[in-house]
Amino acid sequence: MHTLLLLPLPQASEPPSMLVTMLPLLLIFIVFYFFIIRPQKKREDKRKSMIEAAKKGDKIVTAGGVHGTITQVDDTSVLLQVDTNVKLRVDKNAIANVSGKD
Repeated sequence: MHTLLLLPLPQASEPPSMLVTMLPLLLIFIVFYFFIIRPQKKREDKRKSMIEAAKKGDKIVTAGGVHGTITQVDDTSVLLQVDTNVKLRVDKNAIANVSGKD
């Protein structure tokens, strides 16, 4: 003898709303913004202000590791004295650290 089970047919459910669909993507963007984008922007703004504040007599280190003292500041470059009678002109963007006057 066969038993026939009558199960209800699955109901057609409505698709999830647009908000529910986009919520994970929105949460990922928020996490990226607060943990990656915002701190990087703050570091870049701090670096730019440090470079703009560099003045004659400040000791600096370039991105290439050259240590020197600023003897002249131009719009896009600085003149460094790295040793007696040895001066180098470097781009301001090459400045990695400004330690101020000694």
